Amino acid sequence: MAILNFRDVAETVNSHLGQKTLKTGRLYRSARPDEASVGERKQLVDRYGVRSIIDLRTKSEHIEQARKRDARVKASAAVPKSDDAVTGPLKIPGITYHDISLNGSGYSRSLISKLSWWNTTKLIGLMATGYRLEAISILGTNVMRERGLHGLAIDTLHASGAEFHQIFRILADETNLPVMIHCTQGKDRTGISILLVLLLLGVPLEAIEYDYLLSEPELLPERESKLEEIHAIGLTDDFAGCPPDFVTTVSGHITEKFGSVEQYLLSIGVTEDLQSRVKLNFGS
Repeated sequence: MAILNFRDVAETVNSHLGQKTLKTGRLYRSARPDEASVGERKQLVDRYGVRSIIDLRTKSEHIEQARKRDARVKASAAVPKSDDAVTGPLKIPGITYHDISLNGSGYSRSLISKLSWWNTTKLIGLMATGYRLEAISILGTNVMRERGLHGLAIDTLHASGAEFHQIFRILADETNLPVMIHCTQGKDRTGISILLVLLLLGVPLEAIEYDYLLSEPELLPERESKLEEIHAIGLTDDFAGCPPDFVTTVSGHITEKFGSVEQYLLSIGVTEDLQSRVKLNFGS
């Protein structure tokens, strides 16, 4: 499969552990599939049987992706050749989409609350006048850079409980499976979502870490363009990678603050019944 950062999570975990711990062919992860060719999209449905896609991107990311696609369509009109990747639709027929902005309003408020009064005023003014990139750079320089990927993941746990609850309700319903979870790169928001699922399934940390770290080499083809994007909002090169201690740090925070992943999930409304169904759907 040519979709960036695409893999069967169970196959990765089972292969690493040398034993069947999870059911294969049920949970996939990837970067955005928007640029996939018609043939690759057809594979998702026909070969992998994907019924549902959980898209964790924000509305503004969707708008930006559509803008890029429109630019490719216009460019292709001037080139005398067929290009299925350009002309294909953003959404794949036959798949149910669940748009869940993991970095939605609750998460945004959490970050903004860490700004000084002056920077908050500047951010609001820039957003109101359409200078979105400049506004985000205020958060990048003054909050996100200091929090790092570990801190931002922890912030997501505390600010995006409603969104994680939605994800687990989808995963608990067998009629939604097989399911693919993705964000823009399939690394950070997808990473913490998969982390929660694998912790609930009792997967050893070493195997969760192995799956998480695979994203860094998988994303090398677009590393340079990603670096340009993160530098534009005041972030450092670290934000384009996968910290080796990400899994242990985030899972350690869950244990310290909630006692276990089960207790964390209960705190955001994922009942014992829902948890049991997720285990049944994905555990071996």
